[in-house]
Amino acid sequence: MAQQQGQSSSRGFAAMDQKQQRSIASMGGKAAHEKGTAHEFSSEEARAAGRKGGATVSRNREHMAAIGRKGGAAVSQNRGHMAQIGRKGGEARGDGASDASTAQGDGEGEREQGDGDEQHVEAGPQSRAH
Repeated sequence: MAQQQGQSSSRGFAAMDQKQQRSIASMGGKAAHEKGTAHEFSSEEARAAGRKGGATVSRNREHMAAIGRKGGAAVSQNRGHMAQIGRKGGEARGDGASDASTAQGDGEGEREQGDGDEQHVEAGPQSRAH
């Protein structure tokens, strides 16, 4: 008896829920590894696959813009970090703005500089021109 087009069968792998499918697929993968026939990626193959996936994802400009907005919103919540960025920008421009708050003696510059993440404190000297 032929099945009509558009109807799905209640039998077979495709009819199973995702948890069951994963369980069966996992067993197949384990068996292939035990047998020695499973493909194991070399580090170069893994890098190539990562580059290919990254290139595909980055073509979606809306997705990348959303990621950028989310990251920018998260970073801008850290006022100490944003102040540090502003001071570095002032130093690079040479307008002396970063020295002005310290010279006034309000202590604001010293407090904010110490409040940053350790990662930023460690990375700071490397990013300056010698």
